[in-house]
Amino acid sequence: MFSYRHAFHAGNHADVLKHIALLATLRHLQAKDGGLLLVDTHAGAGLYRLDQEQARTSGEAAQGVGALWQAAATATAAGAALPAAVQDYIDCLRALNPDGVLQHYPGSPALLQAALRPQDALKLFELHPTDGRLLDRTVREWRARTPRPAIDLRRDNGFDGLKALLPPPSRRALVLIDPSYELKSDYGLVAAVVADALRRLAVGCYVVWYPVIAREQAHALPRRLRALAQHHGRAWLQAELNIGTPADPAAKAAAARGRPAGSLRASGVFVVNPPYTLAGQLREALPWLLAALRQGPAAAWKVDAGEPKA
Repeated sequence: MFSYRHAFHAGNHADVLKHIALLATLRHLQAKDGGLLLVDTHAGAGLYRLDQEQARTSGEAAQGVGALWQAAATATAAGAALPAAVQDYIDCLRALNPDGVLQHYPGSPALLQAALRPQDALKLFELHPTDGRLLDRTVREWRARTPRPAIDLRRDNGFDGLKALLPPPSRRALVLIDPSYELKSDYGLVAAVVADALRRLAVGCYVVWYPVIAREQAHALPRRLRALAQHHGRAWLQAELNIGTPADPAAKAAAARGRPAGSLRASGVFVVNPPYTLAGQLREALPWLLAALRQGPAAAWKVDAGEPKA
């Protein structure tokens, strides 16, 4: 159960997609002054070092956020504007790496806490003993730097813990649900958690990350989430990014060096109650991301969205 460590995958293409979508959603929700409950059900360690052994072993960050960082630098030097959602993400990375060397990578908790307003609250869940301990230390540092920070870390299962948080007094919430899917049962649990959350707070914004892999449960999950959104009369959005597979043997071998066989090539985010601006932002950002992160044939992106039926 605890074999998955996100430090080996931090900053990969899936993180890039997830975090760009999360930030764009957060910015829109914070355009209103009302307090916002922010929840990360599977928070990980919070912050990651890309120059340490785990990241270097997998090489995934180099082909993900590292490639994006270089592409953004090239575009900026040429005077080209980045898509707004990508620029926001790059700005967050630069804030953590002011010397211009990409070494520190913000997980979802770090992105959320950096945007935390006095009227907002951040609830983090992490059950993994090692990542939970690292996150606890990081949260203590955040609290020490920020007056009266409303950050709460619970060393518990986020699938179970979310129930007690909904609905918040403000009736405004942004919930990120992104388990490792190490267990096949996670797919069913995600759908069940979203169903329960919609019963408790139908107007909440729920962002679900999922891998696109050859597993029936993975293919079924976005269909189940779409059916849930439609059942509750809520808008939805689905975005996927596939970086493709290196075509020639030499490139394939270079890309796979130090990485597990069959490593992730595509992932998606499904958002229930997305901001009305999100589809347009992602349709602008994903072609740019694909150009920066493409590894070979079959690379593609898509953004589908649906409104509640009248």
